[in-house]
Amino acid sequence: MDVELVDVTLTHPNGQRAVDRLSLAIRGGERVAIIGPSGAGKTSILRLIGTAIRPTAGTLRLDDADPWHMPRAALRRLRSRIGTIHQAPPLPPRQRLVTTVLAGRLGQWPLWRALASLVYPLDIAGAEAALARMDLADRLFDRCDRLSGGQLQRVGVARTLYQAPDLMLADEPVSALDPQLAAHVVGELNRDAQARGATLIASLHAVDLALGGFPRVIGIRAGGMAFDRPPAGITDEMLTELYASESPRPPTQDDQPLELPEPRPRAARQPLCR
Repeated sequence: MDVELVDVTLTHPNGQRAVDRLSLAIRGGERVAIIGPSGAGKTSILRLIGTAIRPTAGTLRLDDADPWHMPRAALRRLRSRIGTIHQAPPLPPRQRLVTTVLAGRLGQWPLWRALASLVYPLDIAGAEAALARMDLADRLFDRCDRLSGGQLQRVGVARTLYQAPDLMLADEPVSALDPQLAAHVVGELNRDAQARGATLIASLHAVDLALGGFPRVIGIRAGGMAFDRPPAGITDEMLTELYASESPRPPTQDDQPLELPEPRPRAARQPLCR
């Protein structure tokens, strides 16, 4: 999916400007990382692209169409082609992982199938395969409230991989993971996007993951563009300037505050009646 922002501004009701006349173009199939200090506007940019919020000024185009001038039915179809991975996925705590992952395709299925899948999982093998890519296949029938924050992040990634959208938006998808797991998840997202020709835009706090995992990196500061280059064209001086207001050096995945969950009882795997 092609993405274009032309002089896009987002101003919150309190007057704070989160995005300031930002223009950028991302071709279908590109894989792009967005980096910048906390509060720079990275999440707001992803929400604008995902049509979760409407720009205050400027134009957003997805596949050369302005989503805010589409009929409602067309906008629903467009949104079904977009998959968003949240830093803290909004997953129902008592829902089993198999149902949570299958929910990734609810917007693509006819109403009868979507409702049926909420009652009885219709593609258990598909959900298990998606979870296996996140090393969570053995938790298929566990409830979400039995998982740690890092595991829930990986479930959110698995749900989007199962959805197989044309545009994947990942907002700090590995903030609760150790460096090895984080690299694995970022690698899976890139491999999936490349294999399907999907567009991947990921907001990352860890600069090392962005430079090592994406062919294009956009630096954001105060809601505007600081740079837009391939990793080889980004210097240490540019990164130091980008993060000057936050820390003396650019953050890496080793700096992330990792959650150390207490062991939780695992639900017995009980195959559902077929």
